[in-house]
Amino acid sequence: MKIVFLDRDSLIADLRRPAFAHDWQDYPATAPADAVARLQGAAIAVTNKVPLRADTLAQLPQLKMIAVAATGTDNVDLAAARERGIVVTNIRNYATAALPEHTFALILALRRNLLAYRADIEAGLWQRSERFCLFHHPIRDLHGSRLGLLGYGALGQGVARLGQAFGMEVVVHTRSPIEDGSVRSVGWDELLETADVLSLHAPLTEQTRNIIGAAELARMKRDALLINTARGGLVDEMALAQALRGGVIAGAGFDVLSKEPPLPDNPLLNLRLPNFLLTPHAAWASGQAMQALADQLIANIEAYAAGHPANVVA
Repeated sequence: MKIVFLDRDSLIADLRRPAFAHDWQDYPATAPADAVARLQGAAIAVTNKVPLRADTLAQLPQLKMIAVAATGTDNVDLAAARERGIVVTNIRNYATAALPEHTFALILALRRNLLAYRADIEAGLWQRSERFCLFHHPIRDLHGSRLGLLGYGALGQGVARLGQAFGMEVVVHTRSPIEDGSVRSVGWDELLETADVLSLHAPLTEQTRNIIGAAELARMKRDALLINTARGGLVDEMALAQALRGGVIAGAGFDVLSKEPPLPDNPLLNLRLPNFLLTPHAAWASGQAMQALADQLIANIEAYAAGHPANVVA
């Protein structure tokens, strides 16, 4: 059985080989135009972000499985895979510590205005201060504030637990029933209008694309933070840039953009404001999380080869 990993360099971890007879081949990265040639004869394709669309799959009659080395599967045409009988699997619940911790790193940095205070020190303002301290920028505690979550899967639940540890009230808006009595389910209007921190943990679908736009930002509290460690397409980026410049909300922390790597003209990429913090889709990428992903990836392949596929999305 031939297995081809199209973008091996996207995963920094020890990757053991599957425990069955196989021919393994991997490439550091693969341009979309090269995917067909590299997957010729392969029964299993492993991809993190290399797109596998309908026209690509149509040229790969021997392909039986696509093992996505990530949770998101929007780079794969799932309908085309189903039509061709190709099993698609993904990775689940591997960054349940890494991503919530990163989410709160963004929240704390913004809530306590760390970027602004660092800039003040670099400008020499503390050194010239007449007092022992400098408090030119507002600092707000998390304790007693409301954390609103859009989505309540494993990652949203991890963020909720950290919020509760900080003494925050956690409210959730999600389509699925919530059995956790420590959080309260709220409607979309209440989530938008009452959250002190609104953190997004929903998948990107046609229903959720740009779910946060200019109208939604205008309904948020003026001292609220918007945090996105889920998918860039959930937020209208131009509307957010304008809202931050205009003081519509207090700040935002993002780990994702609508196109990655970002284009030079992305309105958030060059937004130099002390109330905006952008990281390069790294919230998931702790060493421990990457290793858990790698282990689950091989387990998914072995389960498929054994005749009982796990973590199937198509």
